[in-house]
Amino acid sequence: MTLPATRIAVTDLDATVVGLGRAVVAALLAATLLKVTRQPRPRLRHLPSLLVIAAGVIVGFPLLSAWAMQSLPATHGAIVVGMLPLATALAGALRTGDRPAPTFWCWSGLGSGIVVLFAIFTGGGSLHRADLALLGAVAAAAIGYAEGGRLSRELGGWQVICWALVLAAPFVAVPVGLTLMQQGWSASFQSWVSFGYISVFSMFFGFFAWYHGLAIGGVARVSQIQLLQPFLTLLASAVLLREPITQLTMATALIVVLIVMLGRNAPISRAPKATNDLS
Repeated sequence: MTLPATRIAVTDLDATVVGLGRAVVAALLAATLLKVTRQPRPRLRHLPSLLVIAAGVIVGFPLLSAWAMQSLPATHGAIVVGMLPLATALAGALRTGDRPAPTFWCWSGLGSGIVVLFAIFTGGGSLHRADLALLGAVAAAAIGYAEGGRLSRELGGWQVICWALVLAAPFVAVPVGLTLMQQGWSASFQSWVSFGYISVFSMFFGFFAWYHGLAIGGVARVSQIQLLQPFLTLLASAVLLREPITQLTMATALIVVLIVMLGRNAPISRAPKATNDLS
């Protein structure tokens, strides 16, 4: 529901507020949770990874996708989630040491290609100026996912996103505050509800399970679950934005599900698991 909710939010709110403001809200929740559970602070060697995660999934993807959703429909935005499985697997292979077999790359490339072609077709068959932002969002999210999955082996899934949010909060709060001072807080109820959703669920709770899954299953393999996400996005778009779901959508969804099942059976060698040393 992230892209449809973002699409609704940017109808009244500035893309900076929608893209970065969600991190400010999520950071307040993260700081509270870390304080209540008395989590030990990450070690200094964890700081570079946390900065990469913050740049990718807290700043890069939310801001670029929010900017793109100002001018593109949510169905066209499915290009983002359509490209993410292959991009995340590539980032995981380069960063975490996962080594997928050639058959994995074949299935992943085929599935991503089908999703991208479907998204372009349902988006009118043309590319838009905001597509560069979408591609940038793909790259940012893939790097942030891979780095978060790697670091979650040491810190734990929810701890990683919480510490990254707390680290990024002072930097993202400044442009959000300045934008709100200039443009005000006026927005529809639907826009604020959508903003609340992407702040609490997309930016906070959603990462708890996601990073934990990447840590225990491997970035390359678990990232292929994202091949199903475009069709969940289309379903949410139909409900929230009243966009139709065609027979082509259903047929393509079934094909992608089959490809995901085949891709998950491809062998992937894992990097050794790091020890959980927080001293």
